[in-house]
Amino acid sequence: MIAEVTKLTNGNRVVIPAAIRKSLGLRVGDALTLILQNNGEVCLLTQAEAVRQAQKLVRERIPEGRSLVEELLAERREEAGRE
Repeated sequence: MIAEVTKLTNGNRVVIPAAIRKSLGLRVGDALTLILQNNGEVCLLTQAEAVRQAQKLVRERIPEGRSLVEELLAERREEAGRE
């Protein structure tokens, strides 16, 4: 684990220390997700990690082999057939 101290600078910006940027492979312009936890903790995620966590949540709730896309398309076909 890497722990670094940083400060809020002019313009309300937070500088991510070099060791953390390097460890995460961050570059200028990279998209990041900040999550404010209930305990006041702020979690910073790379875009790839945010997507990975979202996919994990979906996998936990949607059984393998079930296609939400196919279900949506079937519903739309039914609706179109009723019109």
